[in-house]
Amino acid sequence: MSRLPFELLLALRYLRPKRTFVSIITLISIIGVALGVAVLIIVISVMSGFDHDLRQKILGFNSNLKVMQSGGPMPNYPAVMAKVAANKNVRGVAPFVLGQVLVETEPADTNAQESFTAAPWLRGVEPALEGSVSVLPQRIIDGETNLAAALAGQSAVVGDDFANMMKLSVGDRIAIYSPADLKKMSQQRGKANEEAVLPDDYTITGIFDMGYYDFDENVIVTSLENAQDLYNLGDDVHGLLVMLNDPYQADEVKRQLEQTLGPDYYITTWMQENSAILGALVVEKNVMFYLLFFIVLVAALCILSAQITFVVQKTREIGMLKALGATNLQISGIFLAQSAIIGVLGVLAGLGLGILALTYRNEFLDFMRRTTGWQLFPEQIYGFNQLPAIIDVHDIAIICGLSFVVCVLGGVLPAFRAGRLKPVEALRYE
Repeated sequence: MSRLPFELLLALRYLRPKRTFVSIITLISIIGVALGVAVLIIVISVMSGFDHDLRQKILGFNSNLKVMQSGGPMPNYPAVMAKVAANKNVRGVAPFVLGQVLVETEPADTNAQESFTAAPWLRGVEPALEGSVSVLPQRIIDGETNLAAALAGQSAVVGDDFANMMKLSVGDRIAIYSPADLKKMSQQRGKANEEAVLPDDYTITGIFDMGYYDFDENVIVTSLENAQDLYNLGDDVHGLLVMLNDPYQADEVKRQLEQTLGPDYYITTWMQENSAILGALVVEKNVMFYLLFFIVLVAALCILSAQITFVVQKTREIGMLKALGATNLQISGIFLAQSAIIGVLGVLAGLGLGILALTYRNEFLDFMRRTTGWQLFPEQIYGFNQLPAIIDVHDIAIICGLSFVVCVLGGVLPAFRAGRLKPVEALRYE
């Protein structure tokens, strides 16, 4: 004797595979729920991975706060650094110079190799302090791995994508034109006494890989002294980079430092500087969830269709059960149990399929690239060399829970109709 409630027992019996139209619809419903759940899990996990990895890349090369002086460069920056470092939430402080320059390669053999030009951002750093505000010292993959040694003299380190684009390797030389050089060239162009403006020559001593295409292609790094000379700053700097113990306290620490430093300084947070792209990711994640959830809704409509057909087919059995004393609630429970079983099977299948796809996502992308030649996830567009993903238990619980509820709701109407059938009406034409 089975200990299962008879509603669940009949629901399981009716769902046994049979070569009928209803069984085909039921199978399609399960597949639809599984695909909907799997696609939702994959997309939301990838979007969460994008958001997490993007924040990590941004925080790895950019600081949590930037402190700058209103109206121009910052003189006497060591005194400002001491005030900032006194804040208990500050983990590290370092000066910086940042600006766009014109770079031209200097081939050893001008007849054998053409020259390349680009306009990257040049960042001047203090090697002894840079490790407290970024992960740059740990990301040098070629050449001199000690940042202080790599930036000694007229030297620079560049991103691997910049090096590939400019055909550079360790030991090559580049010419850097500062904005002042370009302005002087523009002013003298066409004059009778025009003088040639000579750029500063730098040697590539290292190549770094931050794992984020935007940084690796568009940023070169040199010493603070070299950058000060390029921008004619003397002993001044453009500002200070500040790293916090908790990056998400940036707004609070910003208010504290504004009170400490006074109105002559202004501070920006990493969230302000990257608000557009981070906000776009959040909006896109929410929009994708709502759009893809329609797949589950379509599967629920399939369940509704199957249950309506099933109620019509089982009208005689419903009448007999009602005649034997079954209540309206018990009859409705049979068909709600069927919807719940379909939902559970679909959700579990979708969960397994989604986790499997996420586990082997990069292997699948590599396989597609090797077999078809298509780059489904171009690094130049998305900024990542691998497809990121984070399997968040909270997100998965919401997806699976809502999908199950929608599946059960898909059977409410036919279950209610079945429960309202009267024995006489159900058996009248039998």
